[in-house]
Amino acid sequence: MAGFFGIFALLLVTGVPIALALGIGGMAFLWLSGNGAMMLSLPQRMMAGVDQFVLLTIPLFLLAGALMNVGGITDRIVTFAKVCVGHRRGGMSNVTVLSAGFFAGISGSANAEAAALGSILIPTMKKQGIPAAYAAALVGVCSIVGPIIPPSITMIIYGVLSGTSIGQLFMAGVVPGVLLICGFLAYATWRAARDNFPVSERVPMAERGAAIFRALPALFLPLIIIVGIKAGIFTPTEAAAVAVAYALVVGLIYRDLTPSLIWNALVSTAIISASILFITSMASIVAFVFTLEQVPTRITESILAITDNKIAILLLLNLFLLLLGMFLDPISILILAMPILLKMSGLIGMEPVQFGAMVVLNVVIGMATPPVGIQLFIVAGASGEPLPRIIREALPLIAICLVVLMLVAFIPALTLALPNALIPVN
Repeated sequence: MAGFFGIFALLLVTGVPIALALGIGGMAFLWLSGNGAMMLSLPQRMMAGVDQFVLLTIPLFLLAGALMNVGGITDRIVTFAKVCVGHRRGGMSNVTVLSAGFFAGISGSANAEAAALGSILIPTMKKQGIPAAYAAALVGVCSIVGPIIPPSITMIIYGVLSGTSIGQLFMAGVVPGVLLICGFLAYATWRAARDNFPVSERVPMAERGAAIFRALPALFLPLIIIVGIKAGIFTPTEAAAVAVAYALVVGLIYRDLTPSLIWNALVSTAIISASILFITSMASIVAFVFTLEQVPTRITESILAITDNKIAILLLLNLFLLLLGMFLDPISILILAMPILLKMSGLIGMEPVQFGAMVVLNVVIGMATPPVGIQLFIVAGASGEPLPRIIREALPLIAICLVVLMLVAFIPALTLALPNALIPVN
């Protein structure tokens, strides 16, 4: 397998897109290992990798988020957050954290959240006297709650690849997402007091009511999804379709959506969905190669040769995922490593839903972790600040993420209590 990883790494370094790197690397390995005849079956395997009904949730949830975003929902969420916490010392830093939590229930994507919130909140925080590098770091790291709080595209991919209930995975992300938001709020409050950030005036009562009323449609979307799945009214795929219909109706009622905005949302959704599904199809080649070469079994045997302590194995697995997350996007990691992850899950005896929540949290933390955390690059572009300054400001926030990760890994109730109570699997 060293040949596959060598070809894959070489292609990535030379700038080849990761989807093509996966497919070319897998086919090159089959050819060089004398299994070239098996390449004839790869088109069928690629189609089988994406020919799954549940994958419809990806474009549908993306479209729902895009419709609400182009309809001005981001501005409404920020205004609502200002009403809640904007009057506190360094209020805009608290507004940023709260906005990230609210927006997570709509977008399901960390990149979309960082781009949408960064363009609005970083300049606003700078005007309030908050250091630009800290403002950028706060937006970048807080945006990782997007794939944690439902609906989550990353959770859907994990559920499809592992066979885990997507409804339960959605519920498993709620408590870790809330813990992250609480941790970020505590840090932002402490930092504002330490650096004596300015205090903003309270929003007048009349404006509060208007802001709450205008934000309610956006806040109801994740609630509709959760309640609908819990009550058995619809499946996660049907929930995604309901979310699209809801976003469309709300946008038209409030007259925020125009034909051109709807078209833009459709185009952006098609582009993002195509890239995700193309990666999924190409990665099925790698999954076939891994199965052929018994890679998961070999890695499991290698780990057991080092240690059979479940806690040590769990820590090694988390470190492995964090390192991958620094260099690859979450979906690519899940597709590439899923055969190995499933072996590791059985090895440490962790519940599938808890294991899935831990894995997803791991790979999204990597998105905000240097040296190649994509979230940090997004906010660096939005703020104009040098990346090293943003990294220094991001480290305490990443530490909070790691604390929550350890809690998720070692306290099953944090991720299992809510799914078992709301969506028990018979």
